[in-house]
Amino acid sequence: MKSHKTLFLLLCLLAQLRLYAQPAAVPNRQEGEGPWPQLIIRGVILINSTGSPPLGPVDIVVENNRITDVRVVGTTALPIDATKRPPLKPGGKELDASGMYLLPGFVDTHAHIGNNNGSDASYVYKLWMAHGVTTIREPSAGNGLAWTLEQKKKSAQNTITAPRIRAYTRFGMGSKQPIATPQQAREWVRQNAKAGADGIKFFGAAPEIMQAAAEENKKLGLKSAIHHSQTDVGRWNAMHSAKAGISSLEHWYGLPEAMFTDRTVQHYSLDYNYTNEQDRFEDAGTLWNQTAAPFSAKWNKVMNELIALNFTLCPTFNIYEANRDLMRARTAEWHMDYTMPELWKFYTPSWNAHGSYWHSWGTEQEVQWRENFRLWMAFINEYKNRGGRVTVGTDSGFIYELFGFAYPREMELLREAGFHPLEVIKAATLNGAELLGMEKEIGSVEIGKLADFVIVEENPLKDFKVLYGTGAIRLAENNQVSRVGGVKYTIKDGIIYDAKDLLAQVKKMVEAEKAKTGFQITQPGVAPHKH
Repeated sequence: MKSHKTLFLLLCLLAQLRLYAQPAAVPNRQEGEGPWPQLIIRGVILINSTGSPPLGPVDIVVENNRITDVRVVGTTALPIDATKRPPLKPGGKELDASGMYLLPGFVDTHAHIGNNNGSDASYVYKLWMAHGVTTIREPSAGNGLAWTLEQKKKSAQNTITAPRIRAYTRFGMGSKQPIATPQQAREWVRQNAKAGADGIKFFGAAPEIMQAAAEENKKLGLKSAIHHSQTDVGRWNAMHSAKAGISSLEHWYGLPEAMFTDRTVQHYSLDYNYTNEQDRFEDAGTLWNQTAAPFSAKWNKVMNELIALNFTLCPTFNIYEANRDLMRARTAEWHMDYTMPELWKFYTPSWNAHGSYWHSWGTEQEVQWRENFRLWMAFINEYKNRGGRVTVGTDSGFIYELFGFAYPREMELLREAGFHPLEVIKAATLNGAELLGMEKEIGSVEIGKLADFVIVEENPLKDFKVLYGTGAIRLAENNQVSRVGGVKYTIKDGIIYDAKDLLAQVKKMVEAEKAKTGFQITQPGVAPHKH
C-alpha cells in the first residue's frame, strides 16, 4: 500500500513538472535605444485616451522616464514655430516623428506568456512589443508564479525585451491539498499575496469558498479576474463575482447566466460532456439567445448593478472569432511567416489540446455564433455607453489567434461592436491601466506618467489595420499595390524599439525552426506538399 502511495505522489509530481516546465531562457536585451536623461519626440500627432480628439503637431518631453511636457508647436496649416519648441538638453535624444501618430502604450489585460503551446517567451514578447503592447496582465501564471515574477522583475529593469508584467495566479495553484473550506481558501489567498502575486484568476468553486477567497483577496489589496467555468457557473455567476469584489470578468461566461429569466442553467444538449470541447464551445454559441433580450428589464438591471459595482469586462472577442468564421482564422496571412510550427500543431483539431475543438465545425455552428456575437456585442457596447469599463484583452496563443496580431484584431472587433475609434483607444490604454491599478503610471499621455508610447506613420483611427505587423493594403493611382503601416516605434520606459525589426526577428525565429524541423504549414486534413 505504501509503495502505491509513493508511486501516486511521484506521478503527481511529474505531472506538475510537466505543467510548469521551464521555458527557454529569455536572452538579455539587445534591442532598443536608450533610455536617455531626456527624450523629445518631435512633431507628432497625439491620439490620447482621455476623450480628446487628435492634437498636433506636439513635442513630447520625457525626463528620467517621466513625461514632463506635452507642447503644441504649430498647426496643421503652417510650419512649426521653432520658438515654441522645448530645448534639447546636453545628452538628450530627439526623435523626429513629424506627421506620425502617437498613442499611449497598449495594455493587454488577458495575455498568456505561452509555453503550454510550444511558444517560448522571447518569441511571444517580441510579437507583443512589435504591436505596441507595453504592459500585460498574465492570468494564471502558466509557467509558475516564481518564473513569472522573475520575468516581471527583469522587464521592470529592462534587462529583457518584454512588456511590463502583472502576474495573477490561478486560484488554488500550488496548494498541497484541494481547497475545500473557506478557511483553507483564505489561507491560500494570504500565501499567494505573500509570494508576490498581483492578483488571482478564478474559474469557480463552491460559493462559500469563492466568497471567502474574493473577500480576503480584496482585503489584502490585490486584484482579481474570473473566467466562469461551466462546472460552477450554475451556482456562481457574474453578479455573484461583482458583489464579492472580483475585479473583472474574462470572456463572457457568467454574464448571460446572470440574466436568465426562464431557466437556471443553459440548455445543454442531453449528450453534452464538458471534457469534449466541441460540446463546450458549440453549446456556448447558443447561450446569449437563452438570456434576457437587449434593453429588457432584467438586462438593464444586471448591467446597471455591475457598473455600480465597478466591475470590468474584458471580452476577448477575438479568441472566439474562429467560431463564427473558422476559415478566416485558419488562413490569416500572418500564420505563414510568424506562427511557430509547434503552435500551429497546437491549433489544429485535437481531442486533448485546449481550444482545438474543431472535431466537426460547420455552417450551423458558425451561424449560431454570429448571432451570439451580435447579442454579446450589444451588451458590451451599451455597458461602455453607460460608463462601464471595458478593456482590450486577447487570450492569444489559442484557437488560431497569434500573439501581437490578435491585439489590433480585438480593437477592430470593439469597433464592430459600436465603439468610436477613440473609445477603442481608451479601452486599449487607460481602461486597462485602471483595471490593473496603474492609471497613475500608464494609460494616457499626461505629465508625470511613464514614457510608454506607440508610434505609427498612418492614422489608426481611420483604419486599425495599420496596426497589424503586416500592415494595410493600399492601391496607388499607377495601379501598384503596397502595404502601409505596422507600428514603427514601440517606446517602453523611454527606450525606443524598432517595431519592424522586432517583427523581422520573429520571422527569422520561425524560419529557423521550420528549417530545423522540415515543417510546412498545412490546413487540417491536407497533406504537406512534396518537394
